[in-house]
Amino acid sequence: MNALTREAFVGALFALRERYWDRHPFNIRLQGGGCTPDEVRTWVANRWYYQSLLSQKNAAIIANCPLPHVRAKWVQRLAFQDEGGLDDWLVLVKAVGLDHALEPLPGVRFAVDAYVRFCKDNTWVIGAAAALTELFAPDHMAARVVAWRQHYPWLDEQGYAYFEHRIPVVRADSQYTLQLVADHCHTRSDQEAAIAALAFKCDVLWAMADAIEHAGCRR
Repeated sequence: MNALTREAFVGALFALRERYWDRHPFNIRLQGGGCTPDEVRTWVANRWYYQSLLSQKNAAIIANCPLPHVRAKWVQRLAFQDEGGLDDWLVLVKAVGLDHALEPLPGVRFAVDAYVRFCKDNTWVIGAAAALTELFAPDHMAARVVAWRQHYPWLDEQGYAYFEHRIPVVRADSQYTLQLVADHCHTRSDQEAAIAALAFKCDVLWAMADAIEHAGCRR
């Protein structure tokens, strides 16, 4: 089977936008102001587990990559998260009224651990492809900041630091990653594996939202 053209391959990746977790019913309610303070706290607390393992995921991609220039670029993600991103998220934890980060829900732990394991077990370019949900993230994060300021005025303003710092970084990262994946997926099988990797990551984020929504329904 012939490889897709670069345009068709990139188009197939962007087509997965419909599977991004911003369309999850819980997120629609969260963005629309329909969540209780406890539900907002549950989301923030459980997304902390995801944040706390991002550097391990990125380190796995670096470890699997034989290309020095890619490793040198990708290591910047470790610096962003470990030298500020994690602290900013803990500010958000406190801004929503929690004293500290909580243990994640089992479903969230399972999904995030599966993502880290996926990046360890696959080639670096397929791990990078899974990270392409960052194509869809900046606009979603920007909309979150606007919506939360409108609907959750009880949230301390300092809590928005993570999103405000992350949005411009992830816009640049996403374009770099897209070019990298398009440049290094030469065969049809490579392209299909990259598309499947991005679909898997969308499922990871959706599964996290499922677990968080279910936790709210049990109250």
